[in-house]
Amino acid sequence: QVQLVESGGALVQAGGSLRLSCAASGRTSSTYAMAWFRQAPGKERAFVAAIRWSGGTTRYADSVQDRFTISGDNAKNTVYLEMSSLKPEDTAVYYCAATLSQVFFLHDPGRYAYWGQGTQVTVSS
Repeated sequence: QVQLVESGGALVQAGGSLRLSCAASGRTSSTYAMAWFRQAPGKERAFVAAIRWSGGTTRYADSVQDRFTISGDNAKNTVYLEMSSLKPEDTAVYYCAATLSQVFFLHDPGRYAYWGQGTQVTVSS
């Protein structure tokens, strides 16, 4: 079992920056990859970014490429999402996810067994 707790969500103006954190506990030594997804009102949960712990490979959704950066701190069992040049369309609840299994399709939410409770990010225009 892995428990995930997100933090850092806030109300920010367009063009601003924000850093989300996701602290993991439990079987963290077995974690293969972690990711961020987001869900806006009335929309499906969408992939944002992912990172494989071994090797640090990252992947991003096209909509956030070059604006968001995912990183991880093994010592703290924490994954971060640095968000810059925020846009109103980035408004959503952001969820952290983790998988203990080796997966190829990091963008697929169905590949992740563990989820946090979410943190709200609101970008005002």
